[in-house]
Amino acid sequence: MRFFSRSPPRRDGITNDREEILHIHTRGMPLESHVDIGKISQELYGFTGADLRALAREAALHALRRYLPKIDLESDKIPSEILQSMVVKSVDFKEARKGIVPTALREVHVEMPSVSWSMIGGMDSLKTDLRENIIWAIRRPEIFQRAGVRPPKGVMIYGPPGCGKTLLARAIATESGANFIAIRGPEILSKWVGESEQAVREIFRKAKNSTPCIIFFDEIDSIARSRASAQDESGVGERVLSQLLTEMDSTQNFSEIFVLGATNRPDLLDMSLLRPGRFDLMFYVPPPDELARKAILEIIGKKMPLSKDVSMLEIAVMTAGYSGADLESVSRQAAIAALRRDKSKPRISMEDFAQSLSKIKPSLTKDVDDWYKSLNKRLTVSLPNGAEKTLYG
Repeated sequence: MRFFSRSPPRRDGITNDREEILHIHTRGMPLESHVDIGKISQELYGFTGADLRALAREAALHALRRYLPKIDLESDKIPSEILQSMVVKSVDFKEARKGIVPTALREVHVEMPSVSWSMIGGMDSLKTDLRENIIWAIRRPEIFQRAGVRPPKGVMIYGPPGCGKTLLARAIATESGANFIAIRGPEILSKWVGESEQAVREIFRKAKNSTPCIIFFDEIDSIARSRASAQDESGVGERVLSQLLTEMDSTQNFSEIFVLGATNRPDLLDMSLLRPGRFDLMFYVPPPDELARKAILEIIGKKMPLSKDVSMLEIAVMTAGYSGADLESVSRQAAIAALRRDKSKPRISMEDFAQSLSKIKPSLTKDVDDWYKSLNKRLTVSLPNGAEKTLYG
């Protein structure tokens, strides 16, 4: 069943602008019955009228590609039954969106994250905290309004390398449906006077034009080091930090801008950045325990041709001190060992994993783990304005 889109009726005198524009551009398009233009338009943050027109065109072309095998390209006419069967589905709009960068996010837009919670093994408690503090603030802000508190504006994620900090940030963007601006700290730094600060201003300007938006600073310690310990003769590091603090303070009037930071060295960060109102919350991402390692291995092994003798629980027991990145490397080396035996139909055995573990050593030693645990005890995590009592009590 299909129908042709028409201009939507006004609901209580109010119509979403993007929805109305999208209805105009899909007016003559054969849409499948369950295509919800209103729902699609709600997720198109930062899209201008031209972007919406391009989206409709790309969705139609994506749908047309499904029917090309049925069409005789040598013929001058297309059979009427094929024309009558053509419809544009919701998945066509979803695929079309991947190739269109919203005008408001050009120059700083990186990609559309496609990481979900199910792709991250373990960290259930941390996922819950992030869901309740960031995703709720974007998707269900009325919860915080009922509690009489404001949601946190910034969250710092820290922990050893390879434990999933960047993956968590991308999953937050996917689950919340917000725009996502990912910045690696060193990308901002420039030798030209004033350019680094201008880059920070431009990032926040783009975010304000594209709310709701998540700004993610990976390796934030490279641009936000303590001013007391900084040894930068040019002073660019201090100027970038001051600009970052100013921009974060300016987002207080924008309820749908959230700043995420990730670092392996929280001890290097300037304390002014970590006060409530800037980075309200700090979350420690610990090395995966045995159950988390088993969950990570099962996620990695979903697409791998494993033999029946492979026990993820046994491998998890053998991999104490391995990070998530280490486990991925172990699985890859085991697959390469299987490919050496049979390239056409590889079958990965427990022996392949054992050989891989003998070559790849854990990156998280006891000294590293102890250092992060002692650091975690010195850093406090608190919800602003007593929100923990209202939301979780």
